[in-house]
Amino acid sequence: MSSQPEFWQRGPVEGIPALLQPVAHALLQAREEVKETLENFPEKELWSRPGGAASAAFHLQHLTGVLDRLFTYATANQLNDSQLEYLSKEGKQDDNIIAATLIDNFNVEVDKAMDQLRRTDENSLLERREVGRKKIPSNVLGLLFHAAEHTQRHVGQLIVTVKVVRGG
Repeated sequence: MSSQPEFWQRGPVEGIPALLQPVAHALLQAREEVKETLENFPEKELWSRPGGAASAAFHLQHLTGVLDRLFTYATANQLNDSQLEYLSKEGKQDDNIIAATLIDNFNVEVDKAMDQLRRTDENSLLERREVGRKKIPSNVLGLLFHAAEHTQRHVGQLIVTVKVVRGG
């Protein structure tokens, strides 16, 4: 693992509003941990489900998808057809998918999220937002916080899955 301190200990992320620093730190930490966790990971194990747990591939797909979806809701938008199609494919084995592509997709989504955080006005954080077809009530801050928290949770699960698959 990285010899650097965790992102929250590295100081503010430039351009990110103060109240959103924890979200930025969590997402940047997740990106770093994903990269480190999957170094030299065997492609043939990408879809392995030790003990019936979710595969590394699923976690990587879900990390990307959930960021996209929650950050979409935070902008007061609903999911488009492309996002719904991506959601329907999460976790479905596709042996043509490689880890590098999944990691790159996640990195792109983190970059998009960081750009959105930079554009987010702190005065909008408590504005009401609705999630999904059921229009579950939330607000901007709740969605952004949950995106960071959910990402961290799946990175933790990814780390455990990779360790089990590697046999240690």
